Formats: sequence, structure tokens, C-alpha cells
Amino acid sequence: MNKSHASDERPVGVFDSGLGGLTVARAIANSLPGESICYFGDTKRCPYGTRSEREVRRFALEAARWLAKHQVKIIVVACNTATAAALSTLQQLLSVPVIGVIEPGARAAINSTRSRRVGVLATELTVRSGAYTQAIERLDAGVDVYGCAASSFVDIVESELATGAHVRDRWLEGADIFDTPEVCAEVRRTIAPLCGRDIDAVVLGCTHFPLLSGPISKALGDQVRVVSSAEETTRELADILMRREQLAAATTVPEHRFATTADDIAVFAAAGSFIFGRPLKSVEHVDISELDALSVGHGA
Repeated sequence: MNKSHASDERPVGVFDSGLGGLTVARAIANSLPGESICYFGDTKRCPYGTRSEREVRRFALEAARWLAKHQVKIIVVACNTATAAALSTLQQLLSVPVIGVIEPGARAAINSTRSRRVGVLATELTVRSGAYTQAIERLDAGVDVYGCAASSFVDIVESELATGAHVRDRWLEGADIFDTPEVCAEVRRTIAPLCGRDIDAVVLGCTHFPLLSGPISKALGDQVRVVSSAEETTRELADILMRREQLAAATTVPEHRFATTADDIAVFAAAGSFIFGRPLKSVEHVDISELDALSVGHGA
């Protein structure tokens, strides 16, 4: 008699400081179509990258505990800043497994470089933490890593998507709404410290940044590969769920639920649909006071 494999229909929890983590959620939905997803975007307190490490750690713990309350089987920290500041804390304090996006992003960078000179575009806090440098050097100590803070990129993405202007029409036309003279000029100015260093791979160390991959690639030139952590993170997630026998059954009809601290759910849903690649049908508002309550008495 064939041994039956266990399955787990509980959702995968994913959280980010705002909308950017939906690039990771989209990769999960595409690669693991049977998995349900419970996504939390802390849009009200975005961006995380310019805040203190202690503040980000508290926000991340609140988001993770909110997801744990909704019976997720694993949590993906789809925010590089939160991964850098809080991953080890979350892994220690939560009973549910937690993975981040920095280790997968580091692997993607290592696999993409030939010159062994890698750039990291990330928020100020992520660059300052040295998390990517450490992760890359653990994989290959001979790789030179050059960090470049690009916190303004988060503001560009969040503010443009918040307007909701012609997003749906231009998305359907396949147009890049971020490929404008103003954005391209800001990207060129920001990435200037990476130029002239013989870098042949740049990892997008923030889940908002793949939405700017067009202008970023244009500014870096054809000789530089631009990589993100979304696909590599999804591969790690699939491997963990398979080893733990927690993959959803093949016959499972997945549910995708979304929550946000944003005041305007309709704006979040419209912008989120643009990133996720399909309509966000179930979106709820989470009040900051509800999150604050999750910190009380927990040493956050």
C-alpha cells in the first residue's frame, strides 16, 4: 500500500511594510498555485527603511503575531528591512516557522555574478545593517559587496500606486508606469555610487524595487544583471513546506486574503491588484491600536 503524504491547507502568511511584498506573494501564487495566502501590508507606517531598528523590530513582531492569530503555517517576511532588523527575533519568539528574503536574495546574487562584484540596492536601514554583505560573504567570502541606500524608491512606488491614476489601463497595455523621465533621473542619481566598480549583478534588496526594475536596468546598463529575491524565496518556501509535509493538497482551491493598515482599502486593493496580477477580492482594514495591543506584555 502506498504511503499517503500529509498536507496542510492552512495559509502561508506574508507581511511587508506596504505594497511591495505583493511581489513576493505573486511569486508564491504563481509557483505554488494550491497554497492559500494571508497577506498583511503595514501601509500606514510605511516606509520602514528610514525608521530605527528597534521600531522596525516592534512593527515586524506585531505583524507576525497578527498573522499567527490567523493560523498561518509559516510566515514569510517579505520586507528586507524587517528581515534585517527582526528575523532572528521573530524566529525565537514565534511558534510558527519564519523565513526572510535576504538569504534567498544573497543566493540569487551569488548565482548571477561572474566578476564576483555585487551591488545591493536597499533601504538605508538594510544597507546600514550589513545584512546582505554578511549573507553574501557567508556564501562566498571572495565576493565584494557594495551597498547603496535607495529609500526614495519606496516612496516613488507607494505614492504612484496610491494615486490609482490610469494604473489598470496602462497595466493591461503592458506599459511601465514608473518609466518616466522624473523617475529615471532619480534612479540614475541614486545608483551613481554603484557605477564604475565593475559590478555585474545588483540585487534589489527591497520588495518594492522590482516595480522599478525597468528604470534600474536602464540606468545600470545591459552588462549588469538585476536580480530580486522573490523567486528564490519561493523556492525556499516550497522546499520547507515539502520537507515538513505541509504543502497544500493538489485539489485545494486556494484563498487569498489581504489586510492593511491603510485608511483607504479601495486604493490598497486597486494598487495591490496591479502588483499581485489578479484582483484583491478580500481586503480588510487593521487598526494600529489592534497591532499595538499585540506588543503589550510581550517584550516588544
